[in-house]
Amino acid sequence: MDDFATRLLAWYDLHGRHDLPWQRDATPYHVWLSEIMLQQTQVATVIPYYERFTSRFPDIQTLAAAEADDVLHHWSGLGYYARARNLHKAAKMLVADFSGTFPADVEALQSLPGIGRSTAGAILSTALGGRAAILDGNVKRVLARFHAVEGWPGKNAVASRLWELAESHTPDCRVADYTQGIMDLGATLCTRSKPDCPRCPMADDCAALALGRQGEFPGRKPRKVIPTRTTSFVIAHTPKGELLLERRQPSGIWGGLWCFPEVDDDAGAIRYCEETLAVDVARTMALPTLRHSFSHYHLEISPLLLTLSKTPALIREGQELRCWPAEKAPAVGLAAPVKRLWEQAAEAIQNSGTGEDL
Repeated sequence: MDDFATRLLAWYDLHGRHDLPWQRDATPYHVWLSEIMLQQTQVATVIPYYERFTSRFPDIQTLAAAEADDVLHHWSGLGYYARARNLHKAAKMLVADFSGTFPADVEALQSLPGIGRSTAGAILSTALGGRAAILDGNVKRVLARFHAVEGWPGKNAVASRLWELAESHTPDCRVADYTQGIMDLGATLCTRSKPDCPRCPMADDCAALALGRQGEFPGRKPRKVIPTRTTSFVIAHTPKGELLLERRQPSGIWGGLWCFPEVDDDAGAIRYCEETLAVDVARTMALPTLRHSFSHYHLEISPLLLTLSKTPALIREGQELRCWPAEKAPAVGLAAPVKRLWEQAAEAIQNSGTGEDL
């Protein structure tokens, strides 16, 4: 075992995190789920979602048998919904092709939707007793600083060098502890800003610290101006006190989730009701604009609450266009801004019986 791993394990034994929910019963299913949830998301945010998700879907078989709406509902608010869709697809594949068990092989694990090299390594090393390296964001930061690896890890050459280092430091024994330990080190001491170098077990040999350049590693992603897009949401309110949602296409932003119909502007909202729903609009009310940010653009949403003259005849159970009572958002997959707008619309309906004409 090299000195890096020895020091890391000694630190982990004393200071690492040993009681995370997925550590208490580190089955491949629990480790897999936690790894997927932790992509782009902090531990503190993930824990309540993880606990609700595993309460509803305690094993692969239950997840595979579930309806997509139920899976997306339990993911709602966590973001990056492709993760949930891939999780569901992978569960179905595990049941159909692997008898409901995880293959103890990195390449086979990577054949499953949503599982990349690092996630496969985490499952294998943490839950299946194998030896495999990982390279999540925390590990990239630790290794880039310790070895002063120049450049942004999104570049192939930089990523390749970091993988070489990850492989070289991963020990042959106590791999599960090492894997958790290096993630913990990055999450608690070797943080993105204000790293706690005096308490770090690697400080004596950290190249970035020796250079006084901790903040420069890993290299930053080239900055781009994030554009702002605008859209309008049709919040159609029926005489029965229901709100209308449509299921979005499986791919793309909010793929497979239920959303208020999206149009270009307020005039488009009126046309949608008259032409698509074949119903006249009795009243309208503009709700406050909502700004929602994605990783690559900002979305300015102009929501228009429209009271319909009657309930559209084309809406039936099982269709991609449905209505639910306005008092409570339905238990289906809803993006965070859609849920917020639902609550605003419900409050507006309750507080006002009139709207302003366009």
